[in-house]
Amino acid sequence: MIIIIKNKDTLLVDDFKFKCSVGKKGFSKKKIEGDLSTPKGKYNLGNIYYRPDRVQKPLSKLKSIPIKKNMGWCDDSSSKFYNKLIKIKKRHKIKYEKLYRKDNKYDFFILIKYNYKKPVKFKGSAIFLHLTKNYLPTKGCIAINKKDFLILIKLINKKTKIKIN
Repeated sequence: MIIIIKNKDTLLVDDFKFKCSVGKKGFSKKKIEGDLSTPKGKYNLGNIYYRPDRVQKPLSKLKSIPIKKNMGWCDDSSSKFYNKLIKIKKRHKIKYEKLYRKDNKYDFFILIKYNYKKPVKFKGSAIFLHLTKNYLPTKGCIAINKKDFLILIKLINKKTKIKIN
């Protein structure tokens, strides 16, 4: 199965068509850290992360990981942990995306395995399929509403890929 991001506001999977939002600057074949674009290409999906204090563990064939207060995603190109899940420590001098947020964007999210296996510095990090309430442009992720996310995760599995046109 393939999830297709058809354009700036349409996500297709199976017979379902969902509204979505993408990076503020649209799509890019040459994504770089902080450019506000969503990377074009075909990618594997990672785990589902969820906030157990706000939502129930999702029903999905993907592995689900509860988000803890000390979890972050490294977006520091100079770090050996670039584009990886990290434990936030007070003495950390590296930059990261906080996963335990006040807003609801990361109540559920799925890692899009862009620049993931052997990360190339400055090529982009923390590209997720996450939640939105207002479909405003993202910093490079793909966002859909919670109701659609819960339908989507029941349809997909470990072999599902995402194709971003």
